Amino acid sequence: MTKIKFLGAAREVTGSMHMIEKDGYKLLIDCGMIQGKRKESFERNRNLPFTAYDVNAMILTHAHIDHSGNIPTLIKQGFKGSIYSSYATKDLCRLMLPDSAYVQIKDLEYVNKKRLKQKKTLFEPLYSIEEAEASLDHFVPRNLGEPIKLRDDIEAYMLNAGHILGSNMVIVKLNEKDREIKIGFTGDLGRKSLPILLDPDQINDVDYLVMESTYGGRDHKPIAAAYAKLATIVNETAARGGKIIIPVFAVERAQEVLYVLNKLFIDNKIQPMPVFVDSPLTVQVTEVFKQHAECFDGDMLKFIADSNDPFHLELVKYTASVAESKAINDYEKPCIILSATGMCEAGRILHHLKNHISDPRCTVLIVGYQTVNTLGRRLVEGEKQIKIFGDPYSVQAQIKVINEFSGHAGQKDLVKFAQTAIRMSEGRLKKVFLVHGEEGQQEELIKVLNEQGIMNVENPAQGEEAVL
Repeated sequence: MTKIKFLGAAREVTGSMHMIEKDGYKLLIDCGMIQGKRKESFERNRNLPFTAYDVNAMILTHAHIDHSGNIPTLIKQGFKGSIYSSYATKDLCRLMLPDSAYVQIKDLEYVNKKRLKQKKTLFEPLYSIEEAEASLDHFVPRNLGEPIKLRDDIEAYMLNAGHILGSNMVIVKLNEKDREIKIGFTGDLGRKSLPILLDPDQINDVDYLVMESTYGGRDHKPIAAAYAKLATIVNETAARGGKIIIPVFAVERAQEVLYVLNKLFIDNKIQPMPVFVDSPLTVQVTEVFKQHAECFDGDMLKFIADSNDPFHLELVKYTASVAESKAINDYEKPCIILSATGMCEAGRILHHLKNHISDPRCTVLIVGYQTVNTLGRRLVEGEKQIKIFGDPYSVQAQIKVINEFSGHAGQKDLVKFAQTAIRMSEGRLKKVFLVHGEEGQQEELIKVLNEQGIMNVENPAQGEEAVL
C-alpha cells in the first residue's frame, strides 16, 4: 500500500513536511521549521510527528527555513539517510542552517534574561551551530532531471520551481506489480517574469499533484508595479526625514530588492541615500548567488554582461559586526535598511523595529508573505500596540506593503498550472492536494478550480493521510 501523509504546511504556511510511505519505505519531502508564537512553535518543532530513525531518505525542495530549518532536529533525533537537493540549495543551506542556530541562540539569550528574572522556564535552541553544520554531511546534490534512485521500485527527479535560487519541484515514481504511481510536488511555485531567476517548469503526466496555495485567493500585479511603488515610498519617507526599514528573507527577497533599488538609483527614480544591508547571512547568500548563474534568466545574464554588478553599488553598505548594526540606528539622515528575518520574528530586524517603530517619520515596508501569529503579520493587519522582546511599543511608523515582490504564484498562475498539468497528463491526474496555504486562501482556490471543471481537489488537514 502506498500513501502520503501531510505533516506540515497543511492549512497553514509554515513547517513544510510531507511523507510518502510504500511497503515500509518512508520518503520525506522537506523538513521545515514552524514559525509563529515562540512557545508553540518550539514545542511543535521539537516534537516531530514521526520517528526520525524510521525515515529512509529525504528530498529538499529549497533552502527557505520553513522548508529546511528542522533538518538538524531530524538528524539529531536519529535520521541516518541521504538528503537530496539541488547544488544551489546545498550551498545555501550550508549558510542558512548554522545561521538559524545562531539566531535562535542570540534571540533566546535576550529573551531568557527576562524569563530568568521572572522565574520562568528558560527556552532552549532546537539545535547548536555544530549540529547544523554536521547536517550538511547528509546532503547529496543532484542536477535537474537527474534520476534519484531510492529503491528498486522508487525513483525521483527534480524540476525547476522558479521560487528562489536552486528551488525545485519533485516528481516521485513508485512502481507496483501492475502499475506506476507518479506524484508531483510543486514545493513553493514561483512566478513568471520575476527578476533574476528562470521561470518555473511545468509538471505533467502525474497521478497526483501536491500544489502550494499561499496566494490561492488573490493575484499579484506585474513586478513592474513594484518599481513605481518602491520609488514612491522611498521618496516620500526621505522627504519626511525618515528611514525605510525593509524586513527581508536573506535568500531571494534581499537580492531582488537590491536589484530593483540598483535600477531605480541608476534611472534617477530615487534620490541617493545609503542602503544598509544589515544581515551577515544576506552578504554570504549574495556571494552564493554569483556562483550559480545556471539559475539566472536572460535579462539577468545580459545585465551582468553589460558590466553591471546587480547587488552592489557605492551606496550599498554591507554590515557584519553588531557594532556596525547598532551604528545604523544612530544614523540621522534618510536611509534604507534591509535586515532579516523576513517575518520579523528573530534577528537584527527586531532591533531596528524597536528603535524606529514609534517614529512617525519612518516607514516599515513589507515585501514578503507574513504568516499567522508573526510580528510581521500583526504589523500588516494594522495593530497599533506590539511587543518586541516582550516590551510594548506604539506603532507610529507608516506600514506599507508591496506584494508584487512575492516569489509565490498567484491565483491565476496556480489555476493555469493545475489546468496544464491535467491537460498534459491526458486523464491520468486523479487528484490535486493543496498545501502551504491558509485555509481561507485554499477555499478560494478550490472554488475557482471547481468553476474551471477541476473537481478532484482537497486541502488535507494536519496529520491527514491519503491512500494512493
